[in-house]
Amino acid sequence: MTRQTWLITGVSSGFGRSITTQLLAQGQTVIGTVRNTAKVQDLIAKFPNTFICETLDVMDVPAIHALVDRIANEHTIDVLVNNAGYGLFGAAEELSDKEVDKIIATDLTGSIQMIRSVLPYMRDQQHGRMIQISSYGGQVAYPGNSMYHAAKFGIEGFCESVAQEVAAFNIGVTIVEPGGARTEFRYGSARVADLIPAYDGPAHAFMKMLDPANGLAPGDPERMAARIIESATQTPAPLHMVLGSEALKNTIQRLEERIAEYKGETELAASTDFPAGE
Repeated sequence: MTRQTWLITGVSSGFGRSITTQLLAQGQTVIGTVRNTAKVQDLIAKFPNTFICETLDVMDVPAIHALVDRIANEHTIDVLVNNAGYGLFGAAEELSDKEVDKIIATDLTGSIQMIRSVLPYMRDQQHGRMIQISSYGGQVAYPGNSMYHAAKFGIEGFCESVAQEVAAFNIGVTIVEPGGARTEFRYGSARVADLIPAYDGPAHAFMKMLDPANGLAPGDPERMAARIIESATQTPAPLHMVLGSEALKNTIQRLEERIAEYKGETELAASTDFPAGE
């Protein structure tokens, strides 16, 4: 791979950590953001010349703009990986206003503002790649995950639009849709609302998934990270990239159901048009 500079959010764990570690081993330069540097001290020590650690909370929009401006004055940002985020579980009624605002600010607005901040620099340099870590939960919804799905469905729509806006500037956009993986996202950082017994049942099925005793997720984060890195060299950039056979199966099934549902509304849709010639 050609030497590049990657800007990656949330590199202390999960996909961000795996992608960063693999890139550094390949001799790439990584500017990685964390909220706390404690978990990346080993990378700071091992890669003093190619790993640049920056402290950032992606909920702080002015800090995003200031950081990107400073980095872009010192480096060419070849690839942006929006990885920072977390999972929030619970029925919609069970979530507090604070929990709703926080996940939207982190998983949706934070990614949007990172992209908006980097775009002018990639446009000026007439090249770049933006990789948005989403989830197959950006296409398939389950009970007990409403706000996570809201953020992921939202960022996917944003990225699909942006991809069309920036194609003329040689900027590619890839939305990564992983299935379940053995990362801290599921087994450490996941947050659960204050549950209401009335929702015991499908809305709380996630509790079984979050317990490792019930079986581990099938996805290997290291293999997934390798595929994500490889996508940066593909031309044209793949717009959607589903990782995990189970995730792909479920995504295709849901999309086929959605298409069948829409096709069943052909007469309904036409009934609201002005008659031909009017």
